[in-house]
Amino acid sequence: MEPAPITAGLDGSPESLAAAHWAAGEADRRGAALRLLHAWILLVAQPRNVAREDDQDYWAKRLVRAAHTEVQARRPGLHIVDELVAGDPATVLLKAAGESTMTVLGSRGLDRVSSFFLGDVALHVAGRAERPVVLVRAGAGGEHPAPSPGSGVVVGAGLHGPGGDEVLGFAFGAADGRGVPLTAVHGLSLPVQAYAPWGVDPDVAEELSHDARQQLAAALRPWRETYPDLPVTGTVRLESPARAVVRAAEDAGLVVVGRRRHRTALTPRLGAVVQACVHHASCPVAVVPHD
Repeated sequence: MEPAPITAGLDGSPESLAAAHWAAGEADRRGAALRLLHAWILLVAQPRNVAREDDQDYWAKRLVRAAHTEVQARRPGLHIVDELVAGDPATVLLKAAGESTMTVLGSRGLDRVSSFFLGDVALHVAGRAERPVVLVRAGAGGEHPAPSPGSGVVVGAGLHGPGGDEVLGFAFGAADGRGVPLTAVHGLSLPVQAYAPWGVDPDVAEELSHDARQQLAAALRPWRETYPDLPVTGTVRLESPARAVVRAAEDAGLVVVGRRRHRTALTPRLGAVVQACVHHASCPVAVVPHD
């Protein structure tokens, strides 16, 4: 059975073009089609062969065609589907995400002041989609170099609560598909009892670290068995989970983080770790929903 397509959202920005190239590489690896999707609320149905000067959708069509041409030039064998949809971009992309293997969108992080506003659509989709959403910065290019220490996959590994298997499964599959090593990182914020008047009590810190390392090893064990040839490193860092994952992702090719599908009222859709990675990690960030 043919896999569901991988959808890249286009808005004409350099970030969305980088997302399209990244999505093309992923579609190529998975043997899936690439869907290039542009949503425009003012899209109007036009008769066939309408003159350019009378075509109200000319620039929208040109945007998609230009991205198609550039992506196809790099990957001539890839099946690409263009789609123009009339509607609010956030609503359209969220619906498309439910029909796709994953959705790939451009991300501006915190490079510019305007990024706070321009990133609203991507964050809206990443915080609500039922399937993985990958956020890509401009310049990522979508190309994956040969395996090296700087091209590995990093996954934020939470050791409490459900959902770990979905996040780890995505991360292991991504690393294996790229032929690069995987690093699983767990950040451990020390409790009050770990501190003494002179600083951190080394005995308490070591005991907490030891317990966390054992839990992490247990969580990784079944996936190591599934991917026996994949180099995997598990590490526990004595700092906040958000800081630990962002620091580990500094030289990564992809960072994978989890998001609960159902959150309690009045809590953010995206947790602290996801927010930190989206705003500060320079590599693509995969947000994987879990129960």
